[in-house]
Amino acid sequence: MVHDYFRSFNLFSDDEIEEFLQLFEIRKVHKNDYFIREGERCREVGFIKSGIFRSFYISDDGKDMTYCFRFPNTMIAAYSSFISGCLSKENMQAINDAELMILKKEKMDTLIQDNLNWTKFLKIIAEQEYLELENRFFQLQRDTATQRYTALIKNYPDYIQKIPLQYLSSYLGITQRHLSRIRKEITF
Repeated sequence: MVHDYFRSFNLFSDDEIEEFLQLFEIRKVHKNDYFIREGERCREVGFIKSGIFRSFYISDDGKDMTYCFRFPNTMIAAYSSFISGCLSKENMQAINDAELMILKKEKMDTLIQDNLNWTKFLKIIAEQEYLELENRFFQLQRDTATQRYTALIKNYPDYIQKIPLQYLSSYLGITQRHLSRIRKEITF
């Protein structure tokens, strides 16, 4: 899975992939444990081998606001903290037991110095992060909660049932009662 992920960028040879995968360490994250908490500095990036994570913040009035999910075969990091060195403004929590492959920032910095393709890789990741953020912004501005829920089901059918309703409703910006009504209306 991780080999296919890095091959998909058409930047690295199989030997390069094998070589830099030796720099990753495996980390198990239990359900409800954190990859990073608000107020910490993100000094590592993870590749999700299994499990689902949610990104959230606590609003000024104390509400838990989920704004992003991360699924297997994707990267995870508190990106703004990772690139700036500032404290994270977000929390990333495992929704269920998860396994990550972790790469420390210092090791990534060495890879960037040694191989121009890593700079290209990070540029692609930054572009993907921007596009995802823009898509989420437009989704919240233009789409109904039903449309946002349908998009989640379409894009992540294998995982949607594993996300607790309170996180789904927070992500969609609706109450759990409203989410229950939407789920009853949608048939696939």
